[in-house]
Amino acid sequence: MSEMTATQAQGLEHDRATELERLAALRREFDEVVEAAEGANGDDEHDPEGPTIAYERSQIAAFITQAEEHLAEIEAAQRRIADGTYGLCTVCGEEIPAARLEARPTATTCVEHATAARSGPL
Repeated sequence: MSEMTATQAQGLEHDRATELERLAALRREFDEVVEAAEGANGDDEHDPEGPTIAYERSQIAAFITQAEEHLAEIEAAQRRIADGTYGLCTVCGEEIPAARLEARPTATTCVEHATAARSGPL
């Protein structure tokens, strides 16, 4: 494992721990909102005090989904490190530039193929 890859592995492990903490906090918050909804007035749609419970619940659920997706990306990058394919573009097999991996440690494609994927078929 190169020094750069070892550094990336440490960074990914830190990111994973952070994301796990974030996910646990979001799930606790979601549970609290659900619990509050059980004892709340059934007409929260017209509550002048702020957002509805349903809105809060859906917003937190969206954040949970984002955190789960990011965690999956981190863990996939860790698997690529373990199997020796980290830093290789999944499309062309060429090395992903170090600057791209620094900016986006979970990147699976080089800049050219990331750009092509974003712009879609011609």
